Amino acid sequence: MKRRIAFLLAAVAAAAWVIPAQQSDVIIRLTQGERAAIAVPDLRGAGAAAGLMDTVNRTLFEELQSSGLFRMVPKSMYPLHTPQRPQDFDERRPEDRKGLWLTDWAEPPVNANFLTIGYGAEQGGRLVLFGWLFHVDQPALDSAQVFGKLYFGDLNEDGARKVAREFAADILGQFGYKSLLGSKIYFVSDRTGAKEIWVMDYDGSNQRQITRYGSTSTFPAVSPDGTKLIFTTFVEGLPMLYMHSLETGRRLPFYNQKASMNATAEFTPDGKKIIFSSTAAGRYPQLYICNLDGTGLQRITYSRSIDVEPTVNPKNPNEIAFVSGRSGLPQIYKMNINGTNVVRLTTGEGEAVNPSWHPDGQHIAFAWTRGYDPGNYNVFIMDVATREYVQLTHGAGRNENPTWAPDGRHIVFSSNRSGSTQIWTMLGDGTQLRQLTTQGNNEKPVWSSQ
Repeated sequence: MKRRIAFLLAAVAAAAWVIPAQQSDVIIRLTQGERAAIAVPDLRGAGAAAGLMDTVNRTLFEELQSSGLFRMVPKSMYPLHTPQRPQDFDERRPEDRKGLWLTDWAEPPVNANFLTIGYGAEQGGRLVLFGWLFHVDQPALDSAQVFGKLYFGDLNEDGARKVAREFAADILGQFGYKSLLGSKIYFVSDRTGAKEIWVMDYDGSNQRQITRYGSTSTFPAVSPDGTKLIFTTFVEGLPMLYMHSLETGRRLPFYNQKASMNATAEFTPDGKKIIFSSTAAGRYPQLYICNLDGTGLQRITYSRSIDVEPTVNPKNPNEIAFVSGRSGLPQIYKMNINGTNVVRLTTGEGEAVNPSWHPDGQHIAFAWTRGYDPGNYNVFIMDVATREYVQLTHGAGRNENPTWAPDGRHIVFSSNRSGSTQIWTMLGDGTQLRQLTTQGNNEKPVWSSQ
């Protein structure tokens, strides 16, 4: 049994492989086509706000850049003079005042399509950010202004980040893009000496510990409404499932079946059921579904193999992706939620684990040992209908547990490329890698919309 549990824990890990001749359309959407060019000059501040503008400017630029939506115009290309308000634009400006008319930003050397301007000030002991977005390709100032808005925050670093993020979210919203503002990443960290569940903001800030069992707590999953956390823990010896309220921090009732293992739980998209792996029927871990408190148990799989890591399609609640050893090494399969119509998605080569559905319900991210770096896991994505796949990480250590962000454009995963295992994010085409954690070892991230 220890060997089977070891397989379970190893099976919930990562992926890798070769780019085929035709890329899946999710990659094409992220990498093809002309991106709008945006100029984001530094905003200035007055009074007590002046000392916070470096944080505002850095956060605003990073939020827009990390979205992958824009071509960020280098600041070295900007005119010497930057308008702070719409009133600063002057069609009659002298030639030595470059920067104060729309064409100064739309034409060479800037060649921007959009421009952000604004400034910070103190009002009533609070930070206020005045922000505008202009479409500089428009011929007149009236039609060029996309929006102007005020943002309020505390007069400190947190407040500066808040107003910059909100300004960036409104800019992204103009392009039909859902900002990651407010989303959370839950993960496992050993920085306190035991593996516990932690949470952080989408950009790695505000990291805080949730569980304090002094044992191994792992494989976190968050309910769709962001109010509940379920995870696997060894605090009582054998792996069991614990559920916590994320509103009160308290443990919630959950009945664990009498078994040597209850693990790798996930919520259904409606938040009303739990699907998980258990040895309740005997030798092999099989998939089960139950109510939120563990009652109403129904067995789903009946294989003579290890079945773990179930995850339900967010667009088709009747479809499950999971990991099974029924063909030998662990591979990714899909089936109906009643256990019928089982189909293997991966080729059977190497070990394929950690399936995560894209919000569109048509693609999965996963970890695989097949590819250019044999023996290590790398992150892949697959078009489930066509079985076309793309390798996103290459030759940079062990890359595991990919999970899609709510925006469908970013992936969070764990990697030991820096020497220790840490949490990283990247765009869905494998670019814009960003390390979020540094303390201890951190793994098994999941991205929640709230």
